[in-house]
Amino acid sequence: MLKPIQLDLPYPSLDCITCDLKSAQIVFPAYASAHSELTAILQYIYHSFNFKGRCDNETADTLEGIALAEMHHLDILGSMLLKLGADPVYVSSYPPTGFNFYSSSAVSYSKSVRKMLMDDLSGELCAIEGYNKILCRLCNEEVAAVITRIKLDEELHVKILKERMNALFCDCNHNC
Repeated sequence: MLKPIQLDLPYPSLDCITCDLKSAQIVFPAYASAHSELTAILQYIYHSFNFKGRCDNETADTLEGIALAEMHHLDILGSMLLKLGADPVYVSSYPPTGFNFYSSSAVSYSKSVRKMLMDDLSGELCAIEGYNKILCRLCNEEVAAVITRIKLDEELHVKILKERMNALFCDCNHNC
């Protein structure tokens, strides 16, 4: 059975987090938006299917392992949003207004091996940038600690994806 690809560090407890709608509004885009944990999960699973179809189980398993970590992040963020007083619905902004429900249109549906991995890497870098912006805006230290811990996993994913890309695309005879 596959395991999530994440650091072997505990995540901060959510026990001390209480209602704070301002923090919920700041964190919400990391939960469900074009550049969110939900989008990352869908993209990694889709790309994993494509690698399985190409009989590249090592890359498929890597992407599934990252997807499992992203699922854990989604679970943490959803639980945290509830504690902050927000409904963790799948909309593109909070509080929900009009018809801004989540759309999977931001998922990369590329089929080229190189493009899939580049899109996944780009998604991780975007997530890190998004978490840095969230951290700059947060005043709630308990929420910031959770976001910081999740960001560490995203940094690990960048490293893993780069290693996978090097293994697939590096011509070792030319000392890449």
